[in-house]
Amino acid sequence: MFILLATALIGPAIVPYDPLLSNVSQALHPPSWQHWAGTDQIGRDVFARLLVATQLDLLIVLSAVFLSLLIGAITGALVGYYGGWADKLVGRAVDILMSFPLFILAMLLVAAVGSGVSNIIYATAIINLPFYIRVTRSEINSRKSSGWVEAARLSGNGHGRIILNFLMPSILPILAVQVSLNLGWALLNAAALSFLGLGIQPPTPEWGIMIAEGAQYITSSDWWLVVCPGAMLMFVVLTFNAMGDRLRNLFDPRQRQ
Repeated sequence: MFILLATALIGPAIVPYDPLLSNVSQALHPPSWQHWAGTDQIGRDVFARLLVATQLDLLIVLSAVFLSLLIGAITGALVGYYGGWADKLVGRAVDILMSFPLFILAMLLVAAVGSGVSNIIYATAIINLPFYIRVTRSEINSRKSSGWVEAARLSGNGHGRIILNFLMPSILPILAVQVSLNLGWALLNAAALSFLGLGIQPPTPEWGIMIAEGAQYITSSDWWLVVCPGAMLMFVVLTFNAMGDRLRNLFDPRQRQ
């Protein structure tokens, strides 16, 4: 994870070539010492584009997941604690949202408002909201009648203080696991939108775009155009999933094997 963050932060500053600079005379060169991941159909260095794309993809994923976590956790905590008509209303809204195939819903949202980094972030955040609302609501609802919560209430703490200082800290480990698992899914969602032409637009370096551009050349043995960004995407998703497994084992000893 630290390697990914370091790559995203310093990668654009250390790339050996301009990721947007084309050189037709160097087009479709296989991986070599000069171009570690080869060149694409117009001579751009694939390795440089991979490094720059890391920053953009992680920005989209982290922003979308953080936004959905913030809104979902606050909403879930409030309806889980107070219940009543708001709980039923939010519950029905979540059910309606989850009745759609989530990726199809993301496609519809982006198609309606237009492509771009901010719109992809908002669309990915919206389709992730139900997970955080449901998890937070369920955990807060099961804890709000506990003895230690009643003791905090009898000590003079108000409802807001109980939610922020007592209930929310107790479910942070569960939310952390949920975040780590959603990161990989959000990355695949963003890459798939770009692959279909609904997300980031060329010539901006992005893993989904690079796979889409290279797919038409894979039959002509120019395998690196798809394999390199695909391997990068797979590595990052596996990293997020492994982080989720480690967090789950850390916070729940019953999951250890």
